[in-house]
This record gives sequence, C-alpha cells and structure tokens, in this order.
Amino acid sequence: MDLSLIFVIIILGGWFFSKLFLKLKLPSIVGMLFCGLLISYFLKNYLSQTLWEISPLIKSTALIVILLRAGLGLNKKLLKKTGKIAVLMSIIPCLLEGISLTILIHLILGYEIFNAALPAFMIAAVSPAVIIPSMLDLKEKGYGQSKEVPTIVLAASSIDDVFAITIFGIFLNISMTSNFTFSKLHIFKELLSIPYSIISGVIIGYLTGLFLVYVFKNLKIRATEKTILLITISTLIVYIGNQIQSATLLGAMTISYVLFEKSNTFAKEISNKLAKIWIPAEIFLFVLVGSSVDINIIAKIGFKRLLILIIGLIFRSLGVLLATKSSQLNYKERLFCVISFIPKATVQAALGMIPLQLGIIHGEEILAFAVIAILFTAPLGLILMNTLSKKLLNN
Repeated sequence: MDLSLIFVIIILGGWFFSKLFLKLKLPSIVGMLFCGLLISYFLKNYLSQTLWEISPLIKSTALIVILLRAGLGLNKKLLKKTGKIAVLMSIIPCLLEGISLTILIHLILGYEIFNAALPAFMIAAVSPAVIIPSMLDLKEKGYGQSKEVPTIVLAASSIDDVFAITIFGIFLNISMTSNFTFSKLHIFKELLSIPYSIISGVIIGYLTGLFLVYVFKNLKIRATEKTILLITISTLIVYIGNQIQSATLLGAMTISYVLFEKSNTFAKEISNKLAKIWIPAEIFLFVLVGSSVDINIIAKIGFKRLLILIIGLIFRSLGVLLATKSSQLNYKERLFCVISFIPKATVQAALGMIPLQLGIIHGEEILAFAVIAILFTAPLGLILMNTLSKKLLNN
C-alpha cells in the first residue's frame, strides 16, 4: 500500500475515532488506539515497510514533545504553591507501583528482574493527556480551589511522568548492556550508575537550556524556528545521552524548565507551538501503537497482565494516600487524588514500542501490556473523575 494512502488512513481514521469516542464521553486517545487496532487486524499485511522504519522517529519526537511540554508546565512558583505534597505525590505512588509491578512481573511472568522493571515503570507513569484537560476544566469551574487540589494534581502528574520515564530509561540501558547475566558486582555497579545518570542528565539539560536562552535573546527568529531548534537540539541531547548512559530524557524536560524560568515570553511562544505540533503527533503516536500490536497476543496474555495492572493500581492508590496523609486535604480530596492518578495513556504509548524496536526480550509482550493499560485505565479514570469530582471537591 502506498505510504501517502497509509498516512491518510492514519490521520483521518485517528481523527474520526477520537471524535467518536469523545462523543461517547471517553478519552479521544482511546479512540485513536482503537483505530490502530483495527488497522492491525484488517490492514497490517498491506502496510508499507517504510512506515515501520519511520515509526521510531515519530515515537521519539512525540516523547520529546511530551517532556518539553511537561517542563514548560513546571516552575518555582507552582512548586512553592503546591508545596511538598506535589513532590511526595509524584514520587511515592510511582515508586510503590513501579516496585510492586517489577516484583509481580518477575514472579508471575518470569521476566529477569531488570527486564521486569521496563514494563513496570512504563506502566507506573500517569497520563497528562487525560489528567491535564480534566484538571484545567475543574480549575475553570472553581472546584477544589480552596486547597488548590487540581493544581497539586497537575504539578504532581508532570513530575511523576518525568520520574517514571527517567527510571525506565535507566533500566533500558541496563537491559541493553547486561545481556541478562547479572552478578552481584554487576548489579551493584548498575545501581551506582543511577545517581550519575540522573545528575548528568539534569546538568546537560540545564546547560543546554542556558545556551538556548542566550541564542533566543541574541538572534531574531520566529517562534516556529525556536520550537524547531528546541526539538532538534533536544533530540540530539537524548541521542548523546543514550551513548553515555545519561538520563537525558530528564535533561530534555530540564531544558524547557530553564526556558520558562529564564524567559517566560519564549516559553509561552514555544508552548503554543508545541501544543499545535502535538495534535498530529498524538494521532500518529496512538494509531501506530495500536497498529503495531498483535491482537492475538493481547487475547492470549491479557488476563494475567490485567490482574497485575490492578494490583499495581492498588499500590499506587496506597502511595497517594500515604503521600497526602500529613497534608491539609480531607478524606474526600485525598480520594479524588487517588482517582485522578488512575489514567495511563501518553507515556505508555511513547515508551511501549521502544523495547520491541530495540530487540529486547519480551518486547512484543511489553507493547501489548502498554495497550492493555491504556484501554483499561484511561476510560476508567476519566469516567470516575467526571462522575465523582463534583462530589469529592468543594466548589
């Protein structure tokens, strides 16, 4: 099938099903994913090989856009406003869910422990594509504003994503270099590499951010050019980071954070452009993820992974309750925070294909796991938020 016709099917099909699912009051991204599953079932044998060759580029670009947008949504003022509760909510639930999933996948599915951490921390990230619009809508309507509940969830979800993606990237490097033969000394060395990876990623991102601020201030270029330059340099930084085992996915987020802190004008211009770029990128990302999945594999492995996913959500929920225990939030507001941290979609779509593309063991199963997580949690989380938010939050 001609590549141009495939692009037409992806764009029109993804757009149509996204609107259809919105009419059904379900997340639009689930509609895009459903479109991809239909393509996988009916057209997979007709898809061009060129599409699979360029899909890693599309996935990588989409992931970088996600991180840049997350960084532009963070600033010192917001973090001070939400206090330590947002930081605790971004770390404790993610760690509890990620660790519990790692153990369950290792024991139940038989994955090597580091290899089990890949799907675990891929799944542990929450979905900004589902959470952010819902929180902004609640803010506009005034729900939960007395204690800044929607703002806390917004800040926590952004940090949660970067935290989960960083840990995923670290274990991805370990899985690629270890050949799954782990001695105690090897494991100790790899664990020691984690702080190096995080610190070096932040430093590289911070310095790159300062460089871009200098360039933007001294060169008269349009916002579109700034955005293209930012995405291109971020892509280069991520590539270099992969070579030196640095967490430059975190570095990419740090670049946009520095831009916001040093020049709010540049940040707003670029944020608007990234939002527009995300429209087609989102369609391609979710449709390609769906079309990459073998539906027979989902049917074969779905139940065990769904059970593991539910147990992981229980640990995440306990983590949210623990993180908010000493806060000023009452039990209803804490329960709302639990519900708002259920949806998973964007990060899972961006990361799910990586192990398969790199030839890592269980790659196809990990991708199927990502799809199961999206199909189950995104509608569930959105329905619960829409149904219970007004009851749990004071106007």
